[in-house]
Amino acid sequence: AAMSRRKLQQLVDSLSRSAKHFNKSEVECLIKLFNTLVAESSNRFAAVGFDRNMFRDTLHRAFGMTDDVLMDRVFRTFDRDNDSCISVVEWVEGLSVFLRGTLEERIKYCFEVYDLNGDGYISREEMFQMLKNSLLKQPAEEDPDEGIKDLVDIALKKMDYDHDGKLSFMDFEKAVRDENLLLEAFGPCLPDIK
Repeated sequence: AAMSRRKLQQLVDSLSRSAKHFNKSEVECLIKLFNTLVAESSNRFAAVGFDRNMFRDTLHRAFGMTDDVLMDRVFRTFDRDNDSCISVVEWVEGLSVFLRGTLEERIKYCFEVYDLNGDGYISREEMFQMLKNSLLKQPAEEDPDEGIKDLVDIALKKMDYDHDGKLSFMDFEKAVRDENLLLEAFGPCLPDIK
């Protein structure tokens, strides 16, 4: 069932306040897109929002993402209430940061994506896992894991300011502020320029 005009307006009003990088007409478009996508997928979640697979398809189709581990993390970052479903509010607020976020917001977002176990640090193991995942598999003679370990060491050398062998949010933030290119150091989790 389509939402009533009034309900849509209320939703647009509240979302253009909370998702502050979109104007009202953009918010309305995103709500309509959400409803269209949800309607297309006739699954049991359809009433409430995107499940993991739909969201993954959307990330893949709209933003060219291919890495399953990272797409799963993006899903969890959007899914604020952890109900395994992305509501229209989570969708619009998530996209606000994903597409237009300030550097500050994007740093927070990328850190959350990369902190695989949610303990507030990006550990050596997490870096290893993500880099192993996002680097192209080269048919090389030498053990690829060695090369990845080297990359992890380089990343830590460059970003681990307090030298505790893992990246806290402060480490990550400082590193990215010094060198913006490090924002997606451990794999693509923001949309490509297109």
